[in-house]
Amino acid sequence: MSYKVPVGISNKHVHLSEQALATLFGKGYALTPYKALVQPGQYAAHEQVDIIGPKGSFKNVRIIGPIRPQTQVEVSMTDARALGIEPPVRESGKLQDSPGIRLVGPKGEVELESGVIVALRHIHLSPEQAKEAGLQDKDLVDVRIHGKRPLIFEDVLIRSGEGHFRELHIDTDEANAAGAANGDEAEILYPGQRLLRRGAGLGLAACGIPNQTHSTSASCAPCELAASE
Repeated sequence: MSYKVPVGISNKHVHLSEQALATLFGKGYALTPYKALVQPGQYAAHEQVDIIGPKGSFKNVRIIGPIRPQTQVEVSMTDARALGIEPPVRESGKLQDSPGIRLVGPKGEVELESGVIVALRHIHLSPEQAKEAGLQDKDLVDVRIHGKRPLIFEDVLIRSGEGHFRELHIDTDEANAAGAANGDEAEILYPGQRLLRRGAGLGLAACGIPNQTHSTSASCAPCELAASE
């Protein structure tokens, strides 16, 4: 079995809350879409902000719309070093214990106490696409990118549900490591090719039977046979 997804490379960007948008651009301001993204309803906005860290800064960082409940800044590890911060590698929205940063817009500034992450690499799939791939939301898979420097990425999170569409999201550091470009092909690796860990941290392991997992303490004839070969 083979299931392939296109690569989408995420440069540093900002998601704003309604309150942050009003502070940075003025009360009642609305984002203006610049370019529709692959994920349904999401877009790159015309609006940009400067992000300022303890060590360095970046100007004209793109805002991704629509607005969100919490302001979130996504950077690569290289970006983080330039800014002088150490953000955790996290799933989007998991902002607890993350560092803050200063955002500067045309009408004001926002000093975030937290909200900066390095995004955990992930694959978006609609429910129908997840079913085709034999996967579920929150699965972790290995993915091979067929770029100029072919590379296998481990622990790629599956994000499936309404509002998701088939696309692998990696940041610029990861893309450069693989020599990948937007639209390149990435392949999910299946048993014999890949490791599937459903419910990370719950004691489940990949099985020799396609699309199956089992307890790490359970006896499994296919796995025992594979280990003896």
